[in-house]
Amino acid sequence: MSYDTAASHSSLQRIMSAASPEMLRSVRMQMQDGLLDQFASLHIEKWNQKVGEMHDAVMKQAAVLCEQQLVEEGFGSPPADYAFVVFGSAGRREQTLGSDQDNGLILADHDLENEEVHHYFELFGKRLSAILEMAGYPPCPGNVMVTNPLWRKTSLEWSRQLASWRDEPGWEQVRYLMIAADLRHISGNPDLTAGVRNEMYALFEQESARQESFPAAVLRNTLRHKAALNVLGQVITEQAGEHAGEFDVKYGLYLPIVNAVRYLAVEYGIHASSTIDRLSQLNQLDAVPFRWVESCQTAFDTALRLRSVTAVKAGEREQSGSGYLPQSLLKQKEIRRELREALGTVRLMYRSLQRQQRYRERKWL
Repeated sequence: MSYDTAASHSSLQRIMSAASPEMLRSVRMQMQDGLLDQFASLHIEKWNQKVGEMHDAVMKQAAVLCEQQLVEEGFGSPPADYAFVVFGSAGRREQTLGSDQDNGLILADHDLENEEVHHYFELFGKRLSAILEMAGYPPCPGNVMVTNPLWRKTSLEWSRQLASWRDEPGWEQVRYLMIAADLRHISGNPDLTAGVRNEMYALFEQESARQESFPAAVLRNTLRHKAALNVLGQVITEQAGEHAGEFDVKYGLYLPIVNAVRYLAVEYGIHASSTIDRLSQLNQLDAVPFRWVESCQTAFDTALRLRSVTAVKAGEREQSGSGYLPQSLLKQKEIRRELREALGTVRLMYRSLQRQQRYRERKWL
Protein backbone atom coordinates (compact mmCIF):
# COMPACT_ATOMS: atom_id res chain seq x y z
CA MET A 1 0.00 0.00 0.00
CA SER A 2 1.42 3.40 -1.02
CA TYR A 3 1.90 6.22 1.46
CA ASP A 4 -0.92 8.28 -0.09
CA THR A 5 -3.29 5.30 -0.06
CA ALA A 6 -2.45 4.50 3.55
CA ALA A 7 -2.94 8.15 4.55
CA SER A 8 -6.29 8.26 2.77
CA HIS A 9 -7.41 5.04 4.46
CA SER A 10 -6.36 6.42 7.85
CA SER A 11 -8.31 9.64 7.26
CA LEU A 12 -11.43 7.71 6.27
CA GLN A 13 -11.12 5.61 9.42
CA ARG A 14 -10.89 8.78 11.54
CA ILE A 15 -14.01 10.14 9.82
CA MET A 16 -15.91 6.94 10.66
CA SER A 17 -14.74 7.24 14.28
CA ALA A 18 -15.72 10.89 14.78
CA ALA A 19 -17.78 11.13 17.97
CA SER A 20 -19.36 14.52 17.35
CA PRO A 21 -20.30 16.82 14.46
CA GLU A 22 -17.42 19.12 15.44
CA MET A 23 -14.92 16.26 15.23
CA LEU A 24 -16.47 15.16 11.96
CA ARG A 25 -15.94 18.61 10.50
CA SER A 26 -12.37 18.81 11.79
CA VAL A 27 -11.32 15.47 10.27
CA ARG A 28 -13.06 16.33 7.01
CA MET A 29 -11.14 19.61 6.73
CA GLN A 30 -7.86 17.84 7.43
CA MET A 31 -8.57 15.30 4.70
CA GLN A 32 -9.50 18.09 2.28
CA ASP A 33 -6.12 19.72 2.83
CA GLY A 34 -4.45 16.46 1.83
CA LEU A 35 -6.66 16.13 -1.24
CA LEU A 36 -5.82 19.67 -2.33
CA ASP A 37 -2.13 18.79 -2.14
CA GLN A 38 -2.75 15.81 -4.47
CA PHE A 39 -4.85 17.68 -7.05
CA ALA A 40 -2.02 18.48 -9.46
CA SER A 41 -0.48 14.99 -9.32
CA LEU A 42 -3.55 12.76 -9.82
CA HIS A 43 -5.74 12.20 -12.88
CA ILE A 44 -9.01 14.05 -12.31
CA GLU A 45 -11.10 10.86 -12.22
CA LYS A 46 -8.88 9.32 -9.53
CA TRP A 47 -8.85 12.55 -7.53
CA ASN A 48 -12.62 12.88 -7.89
CA GLN A 49 -13.01 9.30 -6.64
CA LYS A 50 -11.04 10.15 -3.50
CA VAL A 51 -13.19 13.23 -2.93
CA GLY A 52 -16.31 11.11 -3.27
CA GLU A 53 -15.01 8.54 -0.79
CA MET A 54 -14.44 11.31 1.73
CA HIS A 55 -17.95 12.73 1.28
CA ASP A 56 -19.55 9.28 1.54
CA ALA A 57 -17.69 8.57 4.78
CA VAL A 58 -18.73 11.91 6.28
CA MET A 59 -22.38 11.44 5.33
CA LYS A 60 -22.48 7.87 6.65
CA GLN A 61 -21.02 8.97 9.97
CA ALA A 62 -23.45 11.89 10.12
CA ALA A 63 -26.33 9.37 9.98
CA VAL A 64 -24.68 7.32 12.75
CA LEU A 65 -24.30 10.44 14.93
CA CYS A 66 -27.90 11.39 14.22
CA GLU A 67 -29.18 8.04 15.49
CA GLN A 68 -26.91 8.22 18.55
CA GLN A 69 -28.10 11.71 19.46
CA LEU A 70 -31.77 10.76 19.22
CA VAL A 71 -31.20 7.69 21.41
CA GLU A 72 -29.34 9.77 24.00
CA GLU A 73 -32.16 12.33 24.05
CA GLY A 74 -34.80 9.68 24.73
CA PHE A 75 -36.34 9.35 21.27
CA GLY A 76 -35.01 5.83 20.84
CA SER A 77 -33.74 3.97 17.79
CA PRO A 78 -35.46 4.35 14.40
CA PRO A 79 -38.94 2.78 14.66
CA ALA A 80 -38.74 1.58 11.05
CA ASP A 81 -36.05 0.76 8.51
CA TYR A 82 -34.82 3.65 6.41
CA ALA A 83 -32.35 4.40 3.63
CA PHE A 84 -30.39 7.65 3.54
CA VAL A 85 -29.87 8.55 -0.13
CA VAL A 86 -28.28 11.37 -2.11
CA PHE A 87 -29.03 13.10 -5.40
CA GLY A 88 -27.32 15.61 -7.69
CA SER A 89 -23.54 15.56 -7.92
CA ALA A 90 -23.42 13.41 -4.77
CA GLY A 91 -25.68 10.85 -6.42
CA ARG A 92 -23.40 10.85 -9.47
CA ARG A 93 -20.22 10.72 -7.34
CA GLU A 94 -19.10 14.03 -8.88
CA GLN A 95 -18.90 16.37 -5.89
CA THR A 96 -16.32 19.09 -5.53
CA LEU A 97 -14.76 19.78 -2.14
CA GLY A 98 -17.31 22.55 -1.62
CA SER A 99 -20.52 20.50 -1.79
CA ASP A 100 -23.97 21.30 -0.44
CA GLN A 101 -26.75 18.94 0.64
CA ASP A 102 -28.80 17.01 -1.93
CA ASN A 103 -30.37 14.14 -0.02
CA GLY A 104 -33.49 12.28 1.02
CA LEU A 105 -34.92 9.37 2.97
CA ILE A 106 -36.72 6.22 1.89
CA LEU A 107 -38.72 4.74 4.76
CA ALA A 108 -40.01 1.20 5.08
CA ASP A 109 -43.76 1.06 4.55
CA HIS A 110 -45.62 1.46 7.83
CA ASP A 111 -48.97 2.62 9.15
CA LEU A 112 -49.11 6.20 7.93
CA GLU A 113 -51.48 7.01 10.77
CA ASN A 114 -48.71 6.19 13.25
CA GLU A 115 -47.79 9.68 14.43
CA GLU A 116 -44.83 8.36 16.44
CA VAL A 117 -43.07 7.09 13.29
CA HIS A 118 -43.91 10.24 11.35
CA HIS A 119 -42.65 12.50 14.14
CA TYR A 120 -39.45 10.48 14.60
CA PHE A 121 -38.34 10.74 10.98
CA GLU A 122 -39.35 14.38 10.73
CA LEU A 123 -37.04 15.00 13.67
CA PHE A 124 -34.43 12.66 12.20
CA GLY A 125 -34.39 14.66 8.97
CA LYS A 126 -33.97 17.97 10.77
CA ARG A 127 -31.21 16.60 13.00
CA LEU A 128 -29.33 14.89 10.19
CA SER A 129 -29.42 18.03 8.07
CA ALA A 130 -28.14 20.10 11.01
CA ILE A 131 -25.26 17.67 11.62
CA LEU A 132 -24.30 17.80 7.93
CA GLU A 133 -24.39 21.59 8.00
CA MET A 134 -22.09 21.58 11.05
CA ALA A 135 -19.81 19.21 9.12
CA GLY A 136 -19.52 21.76 6.31
CA TYR A 137 -22.42 21.01 3.94
CA PRO A 138 -24.71 24.03 3.46
CA PRO A 139 -28.42 23.48 2.73
CA CYS A 140 -29.48 22.79 -0.85
CA PRO A 141 -30.72 26.02 -2.50
CA GLY A 142 -33.43 23.96 -4.23
CA ASN A 143 -34.52 22.32 -0.94
CA VAL A 144 -33.78 18.77 -2.14
CA MET A 145 -33.18 17.62 1.42
CA VAL A 146 -34.25 15.17 4.10
CA THR A 147 -36.06 18.03 5.86
CA ASN A 148 -38.46 18.39 2.91
CA PRO A 149 -41.36 15.85 2.94
CA LEU A 150 -41.17 15.75 -0.88
CA TRP A 151 -37.84 13.90 -0.55
CA ARG A 152 -38.69 11.96 2.64
CA LYS A 153 -41.24 9.24 1.91
CA THR A 154 -42.09 5.59 2.43
CA SER A 155 -41.38 3.16 -0.41
CA LEU A 156 -45.05 3.14 -1.41
CA GLU A 157 -45.22 6.94 -1.34
CA TRP A 158 -42.07 7.15 -3.47
CA SER A 159 -43.62 4.74 -5.97
CA ARG A 160 -46.80 6.81 -6.25
CA GLN A 161 -44.87 10.08 -6.47
CA LEU A 162 -42.60 8.82 -9.25
CA ALA A 163 -45.59 7.53 -11.21
CA SER A 164 -47.35 10.88 -10.78
CA TRP A 165 -44.32 12.79 -12.08
CA ARG A 166 -44.01 10.46 -15.06
CA ASP A 167 -47.69 10.61 -16.00
CA GLU A 168 -47.72 14.43 -16.04
CA PRO A 169 -44.37 15.18 -17.72
CA GLY A 170 -44.34 18.94 -17.43
CA TRP A 171 -41.06 20.79 -16.99
CA GLU A 172 -41.07 20.62 -13.17
CA GLN A 173 -42.14 16.97 -13.01
CA VAL A 174 -39.44 15.90 -15.46
CA ARG A 175 -36.88 17.92 -13.51
CA TYR A 176 -37.83 16.05 -10.34
CA LEU A 177 -37.60 12.69 -12.12
CA MET A 178 -34.15 13.52 -13.45
CA ILE A 179 -33.08 14.46 -9.92
CA ALA A 180 -34.41 11.08 -8.76
CA ALA A 181 -32.57 9.31 -11.61
CA ASP A 182 -29.28 10.18 -9.87
CA LEU A 183 -30.41 8.61 -6.57
CA ARG A 184 -27.65 6.68 -4.76
CA HIS A 185 -27.59 4.78 -1.47
CA ILE A 186 -25.45 6.05 1.42
CA SER A 187 -26.58 4.23 4.57
CA GLY A 188 -29.43 2.29 6.13
CA ASN A 189 -31.29 -0.54 4.43
CA PRO A 190 -29.96 -0.89 0.84
CA ASP A 191 -33.00 -2.95 -0.20
CA LEU A 192 -35.20 0.14 0.19
CA THR A 193 -32.97 2.11 -2.20
CA ALA A 194 -32.82 -0.75 -4.69
CA GLY A 195 -36.59 -1.07 -4.61
CA VAL A 196 -37.20 2.59 -5.42
CA ARG A 197 -34.54 2.61 -8.15
CA ASN A 198 -36.04 -0.50 -9.77
CA GLU A 199 -39.52 1.02 -9.59
CA MET A 200 -38.26 4.24 -11.14
CA TYR A 201 -36.54 2.58 -14.09
CA ALA A 202 -39.52 0.32 -14.69
CA LEU A 203 -41.60 3.49 -15.07
CA PHE A 204 -39.03 4.99 -17.42
CA GLU A 205 -39.24 1.94 -19.67
CA GLN A 206 -43.04 1.87 -19.94
CA GLU A 207 -44.59 3.16 -23.14
CA SER A 208 -46.66 6.27 -22.72
CA ALA A 209 -50.09 6.75 -24.29
CA ARG A 210 -49.75 10.51 -24.06
CA GLN A 211 -49.30 12.71 -27.11
CA GLU A 212 -45.75 13.40 -25.98
CA SER A 213 -43.79 10.37 -24.81
CA PHE A 214 -41.81 10.47 -21.59
CA PRO A 215 -38.42 10.22 -23.39
CA ALA A 216 -39.47 13.16 -25.56
CA ALA A 217 -40.30 15.20 -22.45
CA VAL A 218 -36.91 14.33 -20.95
CA LEU A 219 -35.20 15.33 -24.19
CA ARG A 220 -37.06 18.65 -24.24
CA ASN A 221 -35.85 19.44 -20.70
CA THR A 222 -32.32 18.28 -21.50
CA LEU A 223 -31.96 20.75 -24.37
CA ARG A 224 -32.52 23.71 -22.05
CA HIS A 225 -28.81 23.70 -21.10
CA LYS A 226 -26.52 24.06 -24.09
CA ALA A 227 -22.80 24.56 -24.56
CA ALA A 228 -21.68 28.14 -23.91
CA LEU A 229 -20.03 28.54 -27.32
CA ASN A 230 -21.21 31.04 -29.91
CA VAL A 231 -21.48 30.51 -33.68
CA LEU A 232 -17.93 31.84 -34.14
CA GLY A 233 -16.53 29.24 -31.75
CA GLN A 234 -15.89 31.78 -28.99
CA VAL A 235 -16.46 30.98 -25.31
CA ILE A 236 -19.52 32.79 -23.94
CA THR A 237 -18.69 34.52 -20.65
CA GLU A 238 -20.87 36.46 -18.21
CA GLN A 239 -21.78 39.86 -19.59
CA ALA A 240 -22.59 41.69 -16.35
CA GLY A 241 -22.56 41.42 -12.57
CA GLU A 242 -19.84 40.39 -10.17
CA HIS A 243 -18.70 37.58 -12.50
CA ALA A 244 -18.55 39.68 -15.67
CA GLY A 245 -15.95 38.27 -18.07
CA GLU A 246 -15.85 34.92 -16.23
CA PHE A 247 -17.04 31.53 -17.46
CA ASP A 248 -19.82 29.62 -15.69
CA VAL A 249 -18.35 26.10 -15.58
CA LYS A 250 -21.40 24.45 -14.01
CA TYR A 251 -24.09 25.70 -16.39
CA GLY A 252 -21.90 26.37 -19.41
CA LEU A 253 -20.08 23.02 -19.60
CA TYR A 254 -20.64 20.54 -16.77
CA LEU A 255 -24.44 20.32 -16.66
CA PRO A 256 -24.89 20.16 -20.45
CA ILE A 257 -22.70 17.03 -20.49
CA VAL A 258 -24.39 15.51 -17.42
CA ASN A 259 -27.88 16.13 -18.80
CA ALA A 260 -27.13 14.78 -22.27
CA VAL A 261 -25.53 11.59 -20.97
CA ARG A 262 -28.32 11.10 -18.40
CA TYR A 263 -30.94 11.42 -21.15
CA LEU A 264 -29.18 8.74 -23.20
CA ALA A 265 -28.94 6.53 -20.11
CA VAL A 266 -32.71 6.80 -19.60
CA GLU A 267 -33.31 6.21 -23.33
CA TYR A 268 -31.25 2.99 -23.34
CA GLY A 269 -32.36 1.64 -19.96
CA ILE A 270 -29.02 2.19 -18.20
CA HIS A 271 -29.38 2.21 -14.40
CA ALA A 272 -25.93 3.60 -13.49
CA SER A 273 -25.99 6.90 -11.61
CA SER A 274 -22.55 8.38 -12.42
CA THR A 275 -21.78 10.06 -15.74
CA ILE A 276 -18.59 8.02 -16.15
CA ASP A 277 -20.42 4.71 -15.61
CA ARG A 278 -23.22 5.81 -17.93
CA LEU A 279 -20.71 6.58 -20.68
CA SER A 280 -19.02 3.21 -20.14
CA GLN A 281 -22.33 1.33 -20.45
CA LEU A 282 -23.39 3.34 -23.51
CA ASN A 283 -20.12 2.22 -25.08
CA GLN A 284 -20.69 -1.43 -24.10
CA LEU A 285 -24.16 -1.36 -25.64
CA ASP A 286 -22.80 0.21 -28.85
CA ALA A 287 -25.57 2.77 -28.33
CA VAL A 288 -23.35 5.55 -29.65
CA PRO A 289 -20.11 5.54 -31.68
CA PHE A 290 -16.93 4.89 -29.71
CA ARG A 291 -15.36 8.15 -30.93
CA TRP A 292 -18.37 10.01 -29.52
CA VAL A 293 -17.90 8.33 -26.13
CA GLU A 294 -14.17 9.04 -26.19
CA SER A 295 -14.69 12.74 -27.02
CA CYS A 296 -17.41 13.07 -24.41
CA GLN A 297 -15.19 11.43 -21.77
CA THR A 298 -12.40 13.90 -22.51
CA ALA A 299 -14.83 16.84 -22.34
CA PHE A 300 -16.25 15.52 -19.06
CA ASP A 301 -12.77 15.19 -17.53
CA THR A 302 -12.18 18.84 -18.48
CA ALA A 303 -15.48 19.81 -16.84
CA LEU A 304 -14.60 17.95 -13.61
CA ARG A 305 -11.17 19.53 -13.43
CA LEU A 306 -12.38 23.07 -14.10
CA ARG A 307 -15.17 22.70 -11.53
CA SER A 308 -12.57 21.78 -8.94
CA VAL A 309 -10.29 24.64 -10.00
CA THR A 310 -13.08 27.13 -9.27
CA ALA A 311 -13.24 26.06 -5.61
CA VAL A 312 -12.07 28.85 -3.32
CA LYS A 313 -11.27 29.17 0.36
CA ALA A 314 -14.27 30.36 2.35
CA GLY A 315 -12.72 30.75 5.79
CA GLU A 316 -11.87 28.23 8.48
CA ARG A 317 -10.40 25.96 5.80
CA GLU A 318 -13.85 25.34 4.36
CA GLN A 319 -14.12 24.99 0.59
CA SER A 320 -16.86 26.54 -1.46
CA GLY A 321 -17.08 26.99 -5.19
CA SER A 322 -17.97 30.12 -7.09
CA GLY A 323 -18.51 27.93 -10.14
CA TYR A 324 -16.93 30.56 -12.37
CA LEU A 325 -13.60 30.36 -14.14
CA PRO A 326 -11.85 33.72 -13.61
CA GLN A 327 -10.42 35.79 -16.44
CA SER A 328 -6.89 35.11 -15.21
CA LEU A 329 -7.34 31.40 -16.01
CA LEU A 330 -9.30 32.02 -19.21
CA LYS A 331 -6.31 33.93 -20.53
CA GLN A 332 -4.08 30.87 -20.14
CA LYS A 333 -3.63 29.37 -23.61
CA GLU A 334 -3.89 25.70 -22.55
CA ILE A 335 -7.01 26.16 -20.46
CA ARG A 336 -8.67 28.21 -23.21
CA ARG A 337 -7.86 25.47 -25.75
CA GLU A 338 -9.20 22.65 -23.55
CA LEU A 339 -12.34 24.62 -22.80
CA ARG A 340 -13.05 25.33 -26.46
CA GLU A 341 -12.51 21.68 -27.41
CA ALA A 342 -14.81 20.50 -24.62
CA LEU A 343 -17.50 22.99 -25.57
CA GLY A 344 -17.15 21.99 -29.23
CA THR A 345 -17.81 18.38 -28.26
CA VAL A 346 -20.90 19.38 -26.28
CA ARG A 347 -22.20 21.45 -29.19
CA LEU A 348 -21.96 18.40 -31.47
CA MET A 349 -23.75 16.30 -28.83
CA TYR A 350 -26.60 18.77 -28.68
CA ARG A 351 -26.93 19.02 -32.45
CA SER A 352 -27.47 15.26 -32.46
CA LEU A 353 -30.04 15.53 -29.67
CA GLN A 354 -31.84 18.33 -31.48
CA ARG A 355 -32.17 16.07 -34.52
CA GLN A 356 -33.71 13.44 -32.24
CA GLN A 357 -36.12 16.02 -30.87
CA ARG A 358 -37.26 17.06 -34.35
CA TYR A 359 -37.75 13.39 -35.25
CA ARG A 360 -39.86 12.80 -32.13
CA GLU A 361 -41.95 15.91 -32.80
CA ARG A 362 -42.70 14.71 -36.34
CA LYS A 363 -43.55 11.25 -34.98
CA TRP A 364 -46.27 12.65 -32.71
CA LEU A 365 -47.84 14.88 -35.40
